[in-house]
Amino acid sequence: MWKGVADRIGAESTQTLESKGGVLYGIWRSQIGRPRDELTAITCWCEQPSADTSTSLFSNIANITRQTAVAMTPTLRPPLPEPPRRQGNYAFRWFKTPAHHWPEFLDLCTAAWPDFESAYDSQIIGLWRVTPDDNNTVRSLLITRRPDLAMWERSKQPANEAEAEVRRKLNRRYEICDDTVVCTSTLLTAQDREDTARWT
Repeated sequence: MWKGVADRIGAESTQTLESKGGVLYGIWRSQIGRPRDELTAITCWCEQPSADTSTSLFSNIANITRQTAVAMTPTLRPPLPEPPRRQGNYAFRWFKTPAHHWPEFLDLCTAAWPDFESAYDSQIIGLWRVTPDDNNTVRSLLITRRPDLAMWERSKQPANEAEAEVRRKLNRRYEICDDTVVCTSTLLTAQDREDTARWT
């Protein structure tokens, strides 16, 4: 059922979505931490769509039982709305950060990401800020691609001082936020290969 829904979302992206000024960034299916048949679709817009457009965008697709929409703006990445194309383990990590810690949060990301990516064959897909802010708290979404779950485990265990320094920066980022939660997913719109594993 989820595959049929994903296919219809993809088809809608070249019809209803583009006619309203948006483009499809990607569709993901849950691996770990979310319901088995949950899909996440990210769309990009030149101008922020109305709340009605966001919540009704795919309302005509059969077998969608519930949908929610969150408005976000890119921060440090991505610089352009170039969709991810490689399959892998995609971590969706949500943060709630006090607004007065947000500049330090961004500085820590800037400092840690290059060494993180080179050490673990991983890519920071993007860091988006939910708009508007809520009660002086910045809510953000970080999407990170790793080649597989084994690399997720590997990235938590520094093998040398350079990796330990990356971990210290990331740990500090966790310390200054009020809350963080993560789930993993597979990219249904990947162009290199399909993920056929059944995670849940």
